[in-house]
This record gives sequence, C-alpha cells and structure tokens, in this order.
Amino acid sequence: MDFGLPKERTTLKIPPALGEEVREGRVALTPQGVRELTQRGHRVYVERGAGERAGFPDEAYEAAGARLVSREEALGRGEVVLKVARPTLEEIALLRPGATLMGFLHLAVAGSGLIEAMAEKGLSAIGYELIGEGSKRPVLKAMSEIAGRMAPQIAGRLLEAPLGPGVLLSGLPGIPPADVVILGAGTLGRAAARAFLGAGASVYLLDKDLSALEAAAREAPGAITALITQSRLERYVAFADVLVGAVAVPGERAPRLLPRDLLLRMRRGSVLLDFAIDQGGVAETSRPGVYQEGGITHFCLPNVPALVPRTASHALTATLLPFLLQVEDDPLKVPGLRQGAYLLLGQKGGHLE
Repeated sequence: MDFGLPKERTTLKIPPALGEEVREGRVALTPQGVRELTQRGHRVYVERGAGERAGFPDEAYEAAGARLVSREEALGRGEVVLKVARPTLEEIALLRPGATLMGFLHLAVAGSGLIEAMAEKGLSAIGYELIGEGSKRPVLKAMSEIAGRMAPQIAGRLLEAPLGPGVLLSGLPGIPPADVVILGAGTLGRAAARAFLGAGASVYLLDKDLSALEAAAREAPGAITALITQSRLERYVAFADVLVGAVAVPGERAPRLLPRDLLLRMRRGSVLLDFAIDQGGVAETSRPGVYQEGGITHFCLPNVPALVPRTASHALTATLLPFLLQVEDDPLKVPGLRQGAYLLLGQKGGHLE
C-alpha cells in the first residue's frame, strides 16, 4: 500500500515565560518505522521536513526507503495517511477520495463541518486514541504515560514566580510540600501520581472506580486515594495547589467535573492541569491554551507530548507499527485498527454511531 507521512503544522500560543508557542513536532513514524514498512513492500511518501522537529532528518527517511515529496503529494498519494493532530479542512481537501486517515482525531469533540468534509470525501477515519484490542489502547496509554510523567515539571514552572505564587513542589524541612489533587486514576493519573511523589509533593488521587484506586495504591504508594464524591471534590479542590484533570472516556467527551463556581474556590495562584482538554476538558473554564482565569492558572494544551517530540515519536511508532505491519490491502481488515474507526468510507460508525 501507499502510506503518506505529512509534516504537522499545528501551533498553540503560550505565555512567553514558557516559550511563547508549542509546535506539534511529533511524527507518526520514525525512520526505523518507515524501514519496517518498506521492507514489507509498502511505499511511504514522507513530506520534506516531516521529522525535523523530532530530530529525524530527511536523509534518514530516504535511507530507510521513503520517497521525499511535497506536502500535496504526502497527503494526496497515500492510501493511508498517518497524521498526528486532527486534520484541517485544507488538509482534508488534499486527501485522495476514499483514503484512510489516521491520527489523534478525537472526533467526538470536533466541529461538525470537519466531520462532514471527511464524510463527503468518503474517508475512513481511525483515531490512535481508540485503536487496540478490547479495552487495551496501547498508543493512548503511551501518550498518557508521557503526559503524566511531565506533569510535575509543568506544574513546577507554573507555580514559580512571576506566573505563580512562588511555591516549591517539594517544600523544605519545616515547610510543607505542595498539595496535588489528581482526578482520575487511569494510566495518566497514576503516572502523574508517581511523578509528583518523586518530586516530593503530597498527592491525593480521586476516582469513582475502586479497582483503579487499588492499582494506584500499588503503583504510587504514599498517595492518598479516595472514591470521588461531590463533597470530597469540593473539599479537595479548595486546598489544592495543583489540580490535575486526568479523567477520560475513550471516544466520548470528558465528564465536566468542575463547574466555574467550584473551581474558583481554589486559592489564588493555584494551577489546573487539564489533560482531558483533547476531549473537551474537565472544567467549565477550560479551553485550549495556557492562561489565567479567576486567579487560577489553566494549563490546557491538547498536545502535551508534543513538548517532547522525539520521545513521543519513538513511543508512537513503537505502539502503532505492530498494527500497521498487519496491513495488506486494507487497514480496516486489521481488527485493532478497525476498533479505532470513527468513519468507514464516509459513513459514521464505531464511536460516532
């Protein structure tokens, strides 16, 4: 088959103290991943510069057997187009009719115009966040693990002056550490709990699933776990220095746990890391970006692993490639890929039914 690997162009403005903008630098396949496909007889068309932000030069892709092409060719020649971010209307227009598009699509919270454009083109749309077998979603798990491990370094920067109140996560002898409340004990929540504990913070983990909390207690000993209730939510939010939104329902909009009036009970200068923003966010005040509202610093980047594009690209390739290597003439014949389908040849299916 013909695979297309375009360069990502998504950017998101952030405060100058954090770098001014985040560019989506991940790429769906490293050169080694491309080599695996070309050795199976597939053709891979890579847009020039597709891997440069992740440290993969064009020469490495060419040596792996890829054909370096223009943006139009990378999008238009592929029977299967491997993106990272959700496509734009312009990118959809460049795709060949009936192509299979793959990426972190999160179509449950996408605009209707985008879905209609994909349907009119007769595309099959597969979300990385949904592919896998049964409840196992290896690509999503890898990205969640990265985001969770990054949480303390992000929160630490946001708590520093001048953006924040000048709080050290670990505290000092005689000075208590920061209080971190994590909503959700899935892969991301547990990874964040381990990382915050390692940074010396006090960690509280809330979830409605007792088995998830039991797993968190094993993986992150030292974290205080509790079943989430409205009264607990109100009490824990009020004292949190850092509040982490790590609740997600695959293929659906994230549950909105934090209405504006509840969130504004947080002390001034505290931080909300809403890692569920890809799926709409857990707070009423959440929208893509990094900003302050009501005295609370909101970190709502929909592409957190893009901050470490090289590591994330290696992880994406490692978890996606086993499914791609099963493709012969139609990716929808691979059960793990079909599980991630939002559109089947333009028709709503799977998680859009």
